[in-house]
Amino acid sequence: MTFRNALIGAATATLIAGAASAQATNLRIQTHYAPETVSGKLAAQFIDDIQVMSNGEITVEMFYSSSVVKSVETFDAAASGILDCDMTGGAYQTGKNPAFQFVGDIMGGYSTPYQQLAWLYNGGFEAADNLYGKYNMKLVGWWVYGQESLASSRPLAGPEDLKDWKFRSPPGLETEIFAAMGAKPIVMDFTEIFTALETGIIDGADASGIANNVGLGLYDIVKHANYPGFHSMPSDHLACRADLWESMPEHHKRIIDTAMQKLALQTALTFEVKNTEAVAQLKEDGVTIHAWSEEDLGAFRAAAQGAWQGWADKTPEARALVDSHMAFLEKLGLVAE
Repeated sequence: MTFRNALIGAATATLIAGAASAQATNLRIQTHYAPETVSGKLAAQFIDDIQVMSNGEITVEMFYSSSVVKSVETFDAAASGILDCDMTGGAYQTGKNPAFQFVGDIMGGYSTPYQQLAWLYNGGFEAADNLYGKYNMKLVGWWVYGQESLASSRPLAGPEDLKDWKFRSPPGLETEIFAAMGAKPIVMDFTEIFTALETGIIDGADASGIANNVGLGLYDIVKHANYPGFHSMPSDHLACRADLWESMPEHHKRIIDTAMQKLALQTALTFEVKNTEAVAQLKEDGVTIHAWSEEDLGAFRAAAQGAWQGWADKTPEARALVDSHMAFLEKLGLVAE
């Protein structure tokens, strides 16, 4: 064997050995989004990104539309090994610890997805990840689609219009905030909204962002909406089982983290365009769009941030998160007077 051939042989053996020793990461992830939705398609791009960037070392089996377990059960399914990662949102876990409200839906806090993401990546991550760690989960990142809008058969021009306004509300903190402002929140399942609006059982509904509300057909029934939204901006998360995450090679973690931050940006940008397009179409269709003044937005923030303090006192983790948010909101000038 010549020296040249020996070098080639040694190099080939090294490459083969390196390929054989490359650690594979195989993830089973569940999301509540359907694959044909905008968010479902964005999640599919995230999966493609991590698989391509890892040169196939990371593979993902994705379960859409909560097809393995119910949405609210995804977190525990990942923590226990039925799944590996949860791609729903922290708000589903408030029954486990009220602190999850402040990583799931920080009502009356931030005005834009960019502000909310800025908290996470400027000091908030440690407090949030500490909460997840108590349940054998690792917070990887957020994707935030923006403020939700309301649908109503009555005008929603400001806080005074909330008096005696009967609307579908999710349970928890939101009911406390709106009740304090004179509204009459009614907790009901998402699937009951349409019949309740058509029959007048409720005057309006908190469902989703305005583009999603259009897709749901809510403004075919009622003709008032608010935009930009102000009351709710859910943070969908990617959270993986902590021991699994720690076992992954560092470059796999870095790839997933980088792709998650891309997903966050693309989600915010995509929905900003779709929501703006939806508003333009709704105006043409005769739907009245209400934009609250800064003073009125301040009134809602005051009610919301007041309610936060009661929730903060429920657990040390909730207190840590509320204090972290309040400190950051102070920097942004978004603390209610």
